[in-house]
Amino acid sequence: MPRVDFRTPRIYVDEPLAWAREVTLGRGPVNHLINVLRCKAGDTILLFNGRGGEWRAVLAGTGKRVKAVVGEQARVQPQPRDLHFLFAPLKHARLDYLVQKAVEMGASRLAPVITRHTQVARVNLERMRANVIEAAQQCGVLVIPEVAEPAAFARVPDLTDAARTLVFCDEEAEVKDPVAALRQVRRGTPLTVLIGPEGGFAEEERALLLKRPNTLRLSLGPRILRADTAAVAALALVQAVLGDWGGD
Repeated sequence: MPRVDFRTPRIYVDEPLAWAREVTLGRGPVNHLINVLRCKAGDTILLFNGRGGEWRAVLAGTGKRVKAVVGEQARVQPQPRDLHFLFAPLKHARLDYLVQKAVEMGASRLAPVITRHTQVARVNLERMRANVIEAAQQCGVLVIPEVAEPAAFARVPDLTDAARTLVFCDEEAEVKDPVAALRQVRRGTPLTVLIGPEGGFAEEERALLLKRPNTLRLSLGPRILRADTAAVAALALVQAVLGDWGGD
């Protein structure tokens, strides 16, 4: 796979991409390219749309109607990993961080889950999607994760789908070696990682999870982690043992 080009400005566009196609850039990308990065007509940029790979393009036009003329494809679109990330929503800045890191760590679906002890009941999905695109744009990610609507704990599809292996992190778990526990799961299995609220899972929620088949309850060590820290730790463990950190 070609290496990621971090020297050329990279822009997400929700448009089909193909050789010689002209793409009109939106106000946000134009402001970033022209006013922040000081790009000008004739400069090369990279475009991606989350489904058709990454393409080189040349800036054309001025003022409010800046276009990009698509050239050759720089990277083909990879197959997304089947890695869902479920989490109890957090307050603004920490939720932004959590979403960005989940994108960087290769999650294919982000789903807010409202538990009994969730402290934030309302989620700004538009802001979440903006953070997803920003993280993908900055880190060379080609797969844009799906952002699901918030759902009550008992109504989350992943929690009743027995075909998926559910990894949920719980400070009360008896498993002390998460790496050894994860190695018992077959590579390539559809995975869901669930991080609970800072108040922890309610007893009835924990009981429901433990009744579910194909469930792996993990401890993340002797220290109590904040939810956003636990998310990064859990996703790192899963990617290292079962994901693409170990190669294909």
